[in-house]
Formats: sequence, structure tokens, C-alpha cells
Amino acid sequence: MKISSLFRLYAIALVMVTATMPASAQQQFVPASDPFFTYMGRISFDDEGIPSWTYPGVQILTVFSGTSVAMKTNSDSGFYMVQIDDDEPFKVECGKGQERTQLASNLSDGPHRLSVTYAIEGHAKKPKFYGLWLDEGASLVQKLELPERKIEFIGNSITCGYGNEGNGKEKTFYYRCQNFCKTYAAITARRLDAQYHVVARSGIGVYRNYMGKIPHELMPIIYPHTKYTTDGELWDFSRYQPDVVCLALGTNDTTGSYSADALADAFVKFVRTLREYYPQARIVMLFGAMMTEKRRADLRQAHQRVIDDGAERGDNNIFSFEFSEVDKTIGMGSQGHPNVQHHLMMADELTPYLQELMNW
Repeated sequence: MKISSLFRLYAIALVMVTATMPASAQQQFVPASDPFFTYMGRISFDDEGIPSWTYPGVQILTVFSGTSVAMKTNSDSGFYMVQIDDDEPFKVECGKGQERTQLASNLSDGPHRLSVTYAIEGHAKKPKFYGLWLDEGASLVQKLELPERKIEFIGNSITCGYGNEGNGKEKTFYYRCQNFCKTYAAITARRLDAQYHVVARSGIGVYRNYMGKIPHELMPIIYPHTKYTTDGELWDFSRYQPDVVCLALGTNDTTGSYSADALADAFVKFVRTLREYYPQARIVMLFGAMMTEKRRADLRQAHQRVIDDGAERGDNNIFSFEFSEVDKTIGMGSQGHPNVQHHLMMADELTPYLQELMNW
């Protein structure tokens, strides 16, 4: 069964659901190792086969029988977006002291298609998925196929959806105001019927993180690892070879006092590294949504350096794409970040560009 319907544009209205119901004797547990689970994203299985991750957008997909479903995660793992069949997606929170979260009950007697997407950044939450509780006698009945098209999004807070569900009044970061499923990246992937991987962290840069903070956690240092870390498990790049890489960095590099030359040098080096990992992919560098004109000019120059460097090496599959600056008159998300409407507008620009570039 194809799951293109799971990648359609999410509706604006979302339902907040949090449940801490005790496990019922009338339910049975299906572990995360069941072969009918489909996983998408940079996920580690090193912890005795238990899926764990840190980046937003990770998906868990399956088809189950029965009339109810609950999931088991680690305590305080954060927010997830859930969709059952073609119903409206809704958000659930797995809070402190909560390992069981009810996703649905009183359904018709299956089968039902289930999609669970991690909606926030997980470097602090360290989410793990242990499996599902189903009705007694119910089971997973089908393994879903992912779309053939593949995108990778590498980015910062904008790609993560930092504050996109906020109203501009929040003076600090709240996970409840973050929703990757309503970002330009997720919307674009659904519109293109593409699977995606996300490697993104708020505040991160290519040569310099936000205002020069945390200098040892730059994207080129973090990127080779499965999770957001400077050491530990290395990602096996043979597991996922994208058709196109969307590289959306530079906003944090250009905060405060920065060097345009150092930025360009770092971009050249990092894109060369990406080309080693992905020999066939097209690489599109994105910028502009939160940029002033000087910062835009410096990013244009840096991107041109990367494109010229590629051309000198015979690599003509490197491109630059510039978003329009967000329209602040329609409101903002938390701490000056794009809100959901801005992300929709960004997807309106990026989707046709990728359609033409990739002949999709």
C-alpha cells in the first residue's frame, strides 16, 4: 500500500491530546521490532533494537487491526503528530512520568493506517519508541512502503519549526510551540510525495553557531553522526541516498560579528563533504527567510563560491535557492521566527522549484 495520502498538506486545525491511561488487561503489546513497522529518518537501533533518535520528522508507520491503539515511549519524550487513516492529524504529548500514550479508541474494527511523526527537536528529550498496545487478538497487518522520491533537509531552527505555532509573544522556547509537520520542509515533502530525512538543530551553523555560541557543535562536526552529538554512533550513509539535499544554513553564521570569507570557505568544505556522501544527489542551498539585505548578499556570495568550486571539479549539480523574506505584517512565531503561515508560503516557493529541478 502506498502512503502518499500520509504526506498531503496537514490541515491547520490540530487536536491536542494527552493521555496517561493505565495498560489494560484487554490489550496486548507489539514491540518496535515487529517487521510490519516502517521507520523513516535518522534512527539508531543500537540500544537492543529499540529505535531512538534526536532529529525532528522521524516517522513510524504501520497498519493495525482492532479498535484502539496506544504507544509506549520513554518518559517525557515530547510531542508527536498522529494520523489514523485519512482523518485529521492531531498532536499528543508524552509528558513526565508518562510512557503510555493513548492514540485512539472506539475505532471501527480495522484495519487502520497509522502514522506517528516526531514534531520537535529531540536532543534534550532523547526519544525512544518501544511499540504499540493493541486490542487483545489484534496485530499489525501490513508493512507500508515509503515514497520512492527522497529528500534530505539539513538546517537550523527554521527547518526544525522553532516557534512556528507560537504567536510572537513567547520570549523563550517552548516545545509546545514547535511543530516540524507544519514547516516548509515537511509541507514540501508531502506535496512532492517524497520521503525525507532531517538533520537540523536550532542555533546551528556551518562555521559559526548563533552569536558564536557552542563552537564545538557546528553542523559539519555533528553531521556524520546518527544523532545530534559530536561523538558516538556514526551514520551509515548507505542507508539513505537522497535524490536532492536541501541545505538551509547560514542564518546563525551571520548573527553578530562574522566573516563572510570564513562563511564561504566553510560552505565550500561542507558541500564537498556532502558530495562524498551523496555522489548522485543534487544539492540545493537555501537561504533568505529571515535575512536582511547585507546578510543575503553575503550568503549569495558564499553560495556562488560553492557553485563555482563545484564547476571547477566538474560538479554541476549544486544550486542556490532564495526564499522571499517573511512578511512580518501577518504576525510572527516565537522569538521572531516564521509562523505556520510563513512556512506555507515558503513551501509555495520551494515546491515548484524542486518539481522543475527534479522533473517531479
